[in-house]
Order: sequence, then structure tokens, then C-alpha cells
Amino acid sequence: MTKKTYLLIVMVLALGAILILWPGKKSGSDSRLTAALDSLFSEMKADEPGGSFMVMKDGKTLWSASYGLADIETNMKFTGSTVANIGSISKTFVAYGILILHQQGKLSLDDKIKEYFPDFSNEEIADKVRIIHLITHTSGLPDSRDVSSNREFFLTAGDEENFAPLKLTDSLEFEPGSNWTYSNPAYNGLALIIEKVTGTKWQEFISENIFKPSGMKTSTITDGSWPDSGVAHGYRQVDGTWEEYDYGEFPTFNAAGNGGVWSSVEELIKYVEAMNDCKFIDCETIAMSKRVWEFPNWKGSEPSTQGLSWVVTGPGDSGRSLCIEHTGSQGGFRAHLMIYPEEDIIVSWITNNSQTYSDQIRKVLAEHGYIKDVISSYFED
Repeated sequence: MTKKTYLLIVMVLALGAILILWPGKKSGSDSRLTAALDSLFSEMKADEPGGSFMVMKDGKTLWSASYGLADIETNMKFTGSTVANIGSISKTFVAYGILILHQQGKLSLDDKIKEYFPDFSNEEIADKVRIIHLITHTSGLPDSRDVSSNREFFLTAGDEENFAPLKLTDSLEFEPGSNWTYSNPAYNGLALIIEKVTGTKWQEFISENIFKPSGMKTSTITDGSWPDSGVAHGYRQVDGTWEEYDYGEFPTFNAAGNGGVWSSVEELIKYVEAMNDCKFIDCETIAMSKRVWEFPNWKGSEPSTQGLSWVVTGPGDSGRSLCIEHTGSQGGFRAHLMIYPEEDIIVSWITNNSQTYSDQIRKVLAEHGYIKDVISSYFED
């Protein structure tokens, strides 16, 4: 072997070692990342409520793991295919339902809500608020539901009953579009608009127009009752004992537009992949939904991060990775769907133990060079 050939082999081996060790360039298995993520859940017990977690990169599974039980009574294990309540991630499905109807020319995002709710007690308010304000949480309509003192009613109240108090609004918190306040009942109203336009249950419309083309075969939506077999229960720990905290225990759980979708970690990945491939709506509308929507009369103290249901963080010169995300919190369930388009990373997780893990997962991904993101997670009911 000549000296020149020897040096060439050494250089090739060295380059290979660099590529193997460089964390920001991996698309397959990464034992260091896997070990770090696994360590986050080392205290999860096999006989307690748990959850499932998945990180995808470049269309491949970078890491996935499941822990604990989906149902304490039956000892059913939590897996990546376990169907569980995803809380407010449901709002993204409702928003896309509206956008599908917008694309079909059956409604406009600029429609006044009085066109759909002529029984608003204050016609001037119903004339100001548009569909786009409901989607972006910028309507200024106060959440006037009296859940704390009328808990029994809201244990079984559906979309109509949850939106009804807003129709009695006599004053706005702010002019529509000028500020932001997260609103659960606004999405109950959007679900009702889908029904008014289509003449069918909004649950059926989403199932046919989003679940089916996305290949989400086991996902379903609350419609007066909950899927009571083969699904996870939500739990909370009270005085060292795990108690169910979902239907019959958590008020507003029965309302679906704000958080009635039941899905799995694996099917949420299919949902994102269907978005990326524009399977249930055109690519232009998908792109529009993932951009920050700021109104000309915006007066918020901070720039808006609100897309069309999605929260959009980290663009521009912030030093963070662009992230398009939505969390879910419903009873004992917690969930989060995070999309990092620039790194082609998707993070999907669901738990039924009232615990959240997004900040820890983000930190590990950042430490291993996969994202530039250390922003704390937000969580909304």
C-alpha cells in the first residue's frame, strides 16, 4: 500500500466518523438521543397511568416509546396505537373543517357570525365578529360560561350548550382582531357553523373529509358519549391514589368542538403527513393555516404567534427553530403535536397521567443538535 493510498483511507475513515458523530445531521437511529429521551421517563411505573411518545425525522422514526397503563381497571398497556383524548389539538381539525368549506366556496372566513347565529342578543357584536376571529382567538367574546357554580350542567353540556352563553354577550373584552384571548367556546361555535353549512354532524364531516383521506382509521370524535372500550382513561393522583378524571368527573369534557377528538400518537403522525402531502385540502390553504395571522388593528403587547388554530413560534431571527404546534389538556389527558418543518421533525405524544413532557423533550432535542428550540411549552385546556 502506498503512502498516498494509506492517507486517503485515513481521511475517508475520519470523515465517516465525523458524519456519524455530528448530531444535527442524523435521520436514523441515534443511540445517544434515545438514551437521553428514555432517561426522561425512567420513573414511570408499569402499573400506573403513562403515555406514548414518538419523534419522527425525514419520514422515519427517530425515537418512540410507551409507558404504563391506558386503563388501570383492565391493565391495558399504553402503546403508540392507543386511542386517547387529545384535548385542544382537536381545534386544528375543527379549523381545517372550516377551511375545507372555505375552499369549497360554502363560507368565507370573513363571514359575520350573525349569519350563523341570528339569535345573538347584541346584533352589533354579532356584526363585528367574523369567523376568522373565532379561529384565531381574537373575537373579544368573553368566556361567560359559569362552569364553577354550574358544574353538574357542564358535565353533560355539548357544543350548543357551551356556546350559548356567548350569544348573551353585551360587551366585548376588546375589539375583534386587536388582541388575543384563548377561547374554548369559540371552537364550539365553529363546530356548530360546520353543521349549519353542511346539514350534517360536524363529527361526521371531519371523519369523512380529514380522518379518511389521512388514513386515521381508529380516530373518532365525542358525540354525546365517549368511546368506552379499547381506549385510554384519563387519571389524576389524589392523596397518592390514581382517580379517573374524564367523563363524569371533568366538566366540559362532553363538549367536542374544543377538545373532542380521540386519536393515537401514530395517527397524529399520519395527520401531519397528510397535511404535508395536502391530502385533505389544497397546499396553499395548508401553508396559510401555518402562518401567523395578524390583523391590521392588532394592539397586543407582543407580536401575535397565532395561526389558523396552530401556534407558530421561532421564525425570523429569533435563534429558535420554526415550530408549528398545538397542545391538548382535557381532564387527566395531556397531548402535544409539534412540527419543525425546517428540520423535518415531528414530535407527537399523549399521556393519561395529567403530566406534560414537552419542555424536557425539546431540551434533549436541542442538546443533541436536532432543533434550536428552548422555548417553554404553553398549555391550554
